[in-house]
Amino acid sequence: MKIGNPVLAGFNPDPSILRLGEDYFIATSTFEWYPGVQIHHSRDLVHWRLLTRPLRRSSQLNMLGDPDSCGIWAPCLSHDGERFYLIYTDVKRYGRTTQGVAGAAPRDMHNYLVTSSRIDGDWSDPVYLNSSGFDPSLFHEEDGRKYLLNMVWDFRPGCNRFAGIAIQEYCPGIGLAGNPHIIFEGTALGFTEGPHLYKREGYYYLITAEGGTGWGHAVTMARSRELMGPYELHPDVHILTSRNRPDLELQRAGHADLVETQAGETYMVHLCGRPLRNRGRCTLGRETAIQKMIWWDDGWLRTVDGQGIPYREVEAPGLPEFAFPEAPSREDFNEPELPLQFQWLRSPWPEELFNLSERPGHLRLYGREYLGSLFRQSLVARRQQAHCFSASTVVEFDPATFQHMAGLICYYNGSKFHYLFISHGYHGRHIRVMSCLPDQLQPDVFTSPIPIPADGPVEMRVEVDFERLYFAYRVQGRDWQWIPAVFDASILSDEAGPPGNPNFTGAFVGMCCQDLAGTKIPADFDWFEYCERDYLEDPRT
Repeated sequence: MKIGNPVLAGFNPDPSILRLGEDYFIATSTFEWYPGVQIHHSRDLVHWRLLTRPLRRSSQLNMLGDPDSCGIWAPCLSHDGERFYLIYTDVKRYGRTTQGVAGAAPRDMHNYLVTSSRIDGDWSDPVYLNSSGFDPSLFHEEDGRKYLLNMVWDFRPGCNRFAGIAIQEYCPGIGLAGNPHIIFEGTALGFTEGPHLYKREGYYYLITAEGGTGWGHAVTMARSRELMGPYELHPDVHILTSRNRPDLELQRAGHADLVETQAGETYMVHLCGRPLRNRGRCTLGRETAIQKMIWWDDGWLRTVDGQGIPYREVEAPGLPEFAFPEAPSREDFNEPELPLQFQWLRSPWPEELFNLSERPGHLRLYGREYLGSLFRQSLVARRQQAHCFSASTVVEFDPATFQHMAGLICYYNGSKFHYLFISHGYHGRHIRVMSCLPDQLQPDVFTSPIPIPADGPVEMRVEVDFERLYFAYRVQGRDWQWIPAVFDASILSDEAGPPGNPNFTGAFVGMCCQDLAGTKIPADFDWFEYCERDYLEDPRT
């Protein structure tokens, strides 16, 4: 049996892996999407299913006002023999220079810890840890003591922003003890972050992410006989990277974590990207892959062939195959809870944004703030997980003004989206597309309004094939009508827009509703369908 990479397709970055008995769990970052942190489950490292999102109460997480690509960064999942521990950063400010571009300015980022006796149960309210940097992790020493690690952010002019990996003892019920100590300052590659610490045969092994999360990303390893160091670098320095191999299908390899199987085999999870051809944009965001690793005779960890590069297919461990039922392609919104594949933005109070019981069998969105708001957006969406897919929905919406909008959206963040929406204006009820293009001097672009009947449901459809995106609609049983334009799907990526901006998430497709008049007009969506498919030269034919 083989593992096909990525194992977690679409926006699933910064993986942290844990084995407990026969069960494997991976936690990944969710940034501004609510609920916080995705946890997937497997029993064979081949087949994975989304199990839970633990940060789902207002007492645990409130991201109102968090900028795009801030919020929940780099969770670390662990277990001490009694309880699960989840540690993460909530980023409130990314950091801007006085000119408004990303730089070495101060950042507001707070690290927290939650615990639970069950991975899929209710997790505790958060315990505050520190705010000195991001990417925290928790190391459980053999004697029961626990240690917090995180990168340190140094915003002072002339200093290395990524100032090294700090360690500090954590005492449950009390908090951090003593002073933090820098144990690793990184290599010349820089951007040292994402620490995880392990103990094996008398050595403490530290792995970090370096080189930034783009094409130069890498996994670095160091080790020491003493917890506090000094740490010596791996002879190869970087044990996994795609930085010098633009020919590989998996790019941006870095930010890794290790797990040992029941039989003692070692596997490494890491983030990666699958760009469009010729190192084009990664429209699927940063995904999670797995590589098989081996401890060599010199006591250092390497890939099986020693090349230190990621592969699309790797040997699976000798575990019984454990496949999960295939997720349905169509959601009919017949249950009182939102289907697990869907998320919304920032707010811990979803009842202000949507409802599944007021009109049974429908997802009702209440018109709220405009796309790009950092507070209350009525936008419910799921990840794009393949380069080629079809998505569709049907909406009943009776706008009374141009300030009312509802429809089908392909969304990356508030400055990158394509939106097929119904509104009202000089032509009465109409349909059109609004695009927000981060690469253009005029970012907001509209197609001409197309009149549609004054009432009745409208079916909407999007077809995506790599960088090409097409919208269509139909009303009252008529044939599909294609919007007369081909849209650029590649803007829905980390790489689109000015360099240096925080762009760490991925493309979503879903439903939304805005009411800029403040009347909270509802839009009712009867179903939503998402189907991955083979490439089509032109889906309109």
